Order: sequence, then structure tokens, then C-alpha cells
Amino acid sequence: MGLQSAFFTAISGINATGRALGEIGNNIANAETTGYKSRRVSFGDLFGATIGAGGTSTALTEGRGVSVIGVNASFSQGSLVSTANSLDLAVDGDGFFHVKDSSGNNFYTRDGQFSVNNSGNIVNSKGFFLQGFGASPSGTILGTTGNLLLSTTQEAASVTTTVDVGANLDASSTATTFAIADPTGTSQFSTGITVFDSLGTAHDLTIYFTKTANLAWNYNVVAPSTSVTVDASALSGTNALIFTGSLTFTTSGALNTETSIAYYDASSASVGGIDFTGGSAANQTITFDFGTSITTDSGGATAGLDGTTQFGSTSTLLTLSQDGKTSGTLIGTSISETGIIVGRFSNGTTRNLGQVALARFTNPDGLNGVGGNQFIETADSGSPLTGAPGTGAFGNVIANTLEASNVDLGDQLVNMIRMQRAFQANSRVITTTNDLLGELVNLAR
Repeated sequence: MGLQSAFFTAISGINATGRALGEIGNNIANAETTGYKSRRVSFGDLFGATIGAGGTSTALTEGRGVSVIGVNASFSQGSLVSTANSLDLAVDGDGFFHVKDSSGNNFYTRDGQFSVNNSGNIVNSKGFFLQGFGASPSGTILGTTGNLLLSTTQEAASVTTTVDVGANLDASSTATTFAIADPTGTSQFSTGITVFDSLGTAHDLTIYFTKTANLAWNYNVVAPSTSVTVDASALSGTNALIFTGSLTFTTSGALNTETSIAYYDASSASVGGIDFTGGSAANQTITFDFGTSITTDSGGATAGLDGTTQFGSTSTLLTLSQDGKTSGTLIGTSISETGIIVGRFSNGTTRNLGQVALARFTNPDGLNGVGGNQFIETADSGSPLTGAPGTGAFGNVIANTLEASNVDLGDQLVNMIRMQRAFQANSRVITTTNDLLGELVNLAR
């Protein structure tokens, strides 16, 4: 190697270590950047022409210094940090969040800082759309991916079709005859229930239980006269009788039969269904179920004790439920480890709104960073594999959590000292070579 070649060799070392110091500085600057993956510079030596008899054992290959042959990201797992935002997500394991810009370009990131834009889409800080599996109106997760949307429309109302009642009716009660003019005075026990019509409007009903004979009771369902339209024979003041049925019990107090006797609508007594006012569908039928009866439900000798009974103790309500609901608006979400987004509605219901999708790469080191904590695929990374979190080799999605930068400050500071010393040593090569060339010039004096 000629003496002047030492200048250029040292310069290559200065350039390479300077580049490494730049990446170290970038890592330190991003030590608190969510989802950031530290980068490392790889060096490769340079060789020039062969000196002497090429290809023989006496041949010499002249070294020409060093070059940067690559800058690689480390995709090791960062620490998981809890947050208060339900849309802050972290991948625990393998996989990237898949986002798209408004032009449909694909990006991949471990930064899970998401929010909802004014159109209801889940987006990251750059406004790119989070990709995932959609859901049907009933909440079934679909197999196609697209922009995840948190619907701001109302959850549809559901009409009441069944009322389930469990109670004990006091066997010592005295038999009487029910009268709509005085429902409280002509019944031994009552309970209220709210039901919903086809428009989701709530209606308060009262179920009155009247003992008619030993082991026999009638139940009469009464509504405010302003909320229903009934036959005149079923109306008295503010009370409107809308339904009547009967219950019988065995001598051991078990429910034996339950019979629906009549609806009282506007057309005539004993036919039709319930006609709620306010524009809802007419003739709404509601099944009042008092448990598994021995005879009516063919429940057998062991049935009759899972709902309504008649024992010699105080009448009391045990269970009461109905299957209708009013309409509701979205008030909150939660996300499971498998990425399923569950919406909570103001009417107390929940429904699946979608599922976050993850992408995996055969060679994630081949991804190209484009800033903003985002990567794009390259020929080296291979095409992405898309799947649901928690399946196969895909990691889990943790809500209310962010993945911290994986930069180890200790390692970075040590590497900075090493590169600083290497930079200084290369600088000394230049000054030393300069001194030697000065000595050569001085030989002529």
C-alpha cells in the first residue's frame, strides 16, 4: 500500500464510524419513541487490486479501508407500558399492525397509538387506517380485511317476545276473583316488568297473581290505559287488561300446567295480541313462561321446580327477565387478546364490531423503514402473511398498552464510546501520514 493510500483508508474509517455514530444518536433520540426498533450499522472491509503474481501464494491484496454494508433494525420485543386509552394497542409476540393511507398504500408498524377519526375509522397518528376483519350486523367476524370502523349508528331495538318469571306463590292465600277495576285488591301478589314494542319503546306492565282455587292461580297482565288499545270490556279507569293466563300446581307445590287464556286487543275480547300505542306493530304477542311445567312442557316428574312454585311460605319473586331491548348508541369499546373489538351500547347490549389483523414477514429484517415508526415491505422481507392475533405464530394484542422502544441506553452509550475511539484512531492515521509525508519532503533539504 502506498503511503498516500493511508489517507483514503483512514477517511473510509472516519466515514463509517461517523455513520455508526449517527445511528447511535438516532437510537438514543428515539429511546422514548413508542414502538421504535433500534438500528445497527454493519461494516465490511474493502480490498483493492492484487499486487504481485496474481493467484499465487506470493500475491498480496491491498486493503482499501471499510464501508457500511448495511443498517439493520432489531425487532426484539420492547417493554409493555399500560395506558388509559382502550385503543392503545401493543403486539405481544410476532406481528405488525397493518395500516393504509388514503391512497391505499400499505404500511406496517409496532406503534399501536390509535384513535377514532370523525368518520368512525380507527387511525394512527398519521391518519392511516388500521386494517382488520369486519363484522356482520349480528356481530359475526368476517373473513375479509378492510378499514376498521367503529359504527356510530344506533344498535337496533328488539321487540319483547318472551317474559320469564320465577316466583313462589303462597299456598295459604285465600281464593278470590280478579277485577280490572281493583287489580291490587283482587290479587295476592304482583310484580312489574318493562317490555319493548317493535319500535323499541318501553312499556311498564304489572303481572297480578290471583288464587282461584286450591293449587290453581290466574295471572293477569295489566298496562296503563294510555299505552295500549284494548277492548272496552278490558278497560277500567287507568287500567287496561291485556293478557290473562292460568297456572296449576301439584300437591307437592311443583308447577303442573301453564295456560294462555286470552289477549284483549281493540277488535274484540279473547283474540289477537297486544296493541301498543305510538305507531308500533299491532298484535304483538308475548309468551309468559313460568318455568318447566310437568304436564304442559312434558317435563316429567322431576320438573316444576325451576320456575314458579306454590309452597306454604310468603309469596316472593325469584327471577324475572325479558328478551327485548330499546335502541342504543355506542358508548365504549374493549379489545380482547385475539383482537376482537366489542362495542358497548347504551341499551346494555354488546356486539362484535371487528377484529384487528396482524401481518407477519418471513424476513422482517428486510423491511424498509420510512419514518413515523412505519415500515414497508421489500423483496428481501417477502410478502406479508395476514392473520388473527393469538393464532398460529401471531402474537397477542394487548389493549390499554403500548410497546416501548427497545433501545438499550447502556448498550448505546458503550457503542458510542467505541465508535468515538475508532473515529479518533482513524483521525490519528491521517495526522501521522501527514507527518510522514512531511518528513519525505524534508529529505530534499
